[in-house]
Amino acid sequence: MKDVSTTKLSSRGQVVIPEEIRRRMRLEPGTQFVVVGEGDVVILKAIQAPSMDQFDALVERARATARESGMSPRDVEEAIEKVRGSR
Repeated sequence: MKDVSTTKLSSRGQVVIPEEIRRRMRLEPGTQFVVVGEGDVVILKAIQAPSMDQFDALVERARATARESGMSPRDVEEAIEKVRGSR
């Protein structure tokens, strides 16, 4: 662990991430986090939207998996409708 600091929880449930850590990790206002809590441990994981190349690769991987499992485009549409509750 490179930087260790202490901080405290505000009355509004907010925690300040120390400036040096924000700078080193390039955290900007509006950065979104996944928050995981277990026992007395809280983990913040910064999340970012994938790049278009990463997104395209993900879509292609999903399509390949659907083809390999024998799903048709209509099967995929029906599954989406079911999850969305449109049926």
